Amino acid sequence: MNFIMEGGPIFMVPLLILLIVIAVLFAKGLKDNTEKNSYLINSLSLFSFVFGVLGFVIGLVSALESLSAMQGDIAPQILAGGLKVGLLSPTFGMVIFLIGKLFSIILTWKKQ
Repeated sequence: MNFIMEGGPIFMVPLLILLIVIAVLFAKGLKDNTEKNSYLINSLSLFSFVFGVLGFVIGLVSALESLSAMQGDIAPQILAGGLKVGLLSPTFGMVIFLIGKLFSIILTWKKQ
């Protein structure tokens, strides 16, 4: 759970909440498989992916702004560490997207 705080709680906590909502919708879909559950899972998983990418873009813009204000050379370790932290939210968003798609495929397969 350290990656949630490291990746920035402003974006990582809502992504975690979206993952929990998708898991609840999947459990609900296993009991009562409706088209609405599948649609909601697909929509929320896509939103998670886009929200994670938005977190990366906002973080990258602020990091580039800070780098342009710095005087002198910038250590590659600082730049690499910042990119690693910045890529945590889109990675988590992609994982949620893949889980949501897998849940949607399972619900579709179960329905037929």
